[in-house]
Amino acid sequence: MTTLEFSYSLNKLSSSLKPFAMKLTRDVDDANDLLQDTMVKAFTNRDKFTEGTNLKAWLYTIMKNTFITNYQKMVRRGTFVDTTDNLHYINSSDSLIENDAYGSFAMDDIQEAIDKLEDVYKTPFMMHFRGFKYHEIADRLQIPIGTVKNRIHIARKLLKEDLFVYRHKN
Repeated sequence: MTTLEFSYSLNKLSSSLKPFAMKLTRDVDDANDLLQDTMVKAFTNRDKFTEGTNLKAWLYTIMKNTFITNYQKMVRRGTFVDTTDNLHYINSSDSLIENDAYGSFAMDDIQEAIDKLEDVYKTPFMMHFRGFKYHEIADRLQIPIGTVKNRIHIARKLLKEDLFVYRHKN
């Protein structure tokens, strides 16, 4: 395959690699960078491609390996190595200490959000949270099981909306 044919094939397949790049990075700019890195690596290593094999699979492999390599570099960059006599990682999870302030605020917000629920939603939700089965809740509240499921679903939805600020926090 000539350089021109190879370049044309790369260009043709680049659009099918974009969704895979998005799946890996979950960011448009990072996906574009990953796609560009993949194409550059593929073009510079075109002599390693065996004609007659699956070019698309080869490109997917390059992309996956590039992503993994970049991720490992990022993790290593974020790790500080102490070169004193102790020779240990400063940010090791074994020595992680938290002050629980964030957790305390979150629990207060969760309790406040639950308290704001109307009783028709709060009661079945709290019973389910405490371990009651749907049929047990239906028997105790003397309502149909479908109503129990619906009210718990609505309570979860309302809580999710009210607590959206905690969605992507650790």
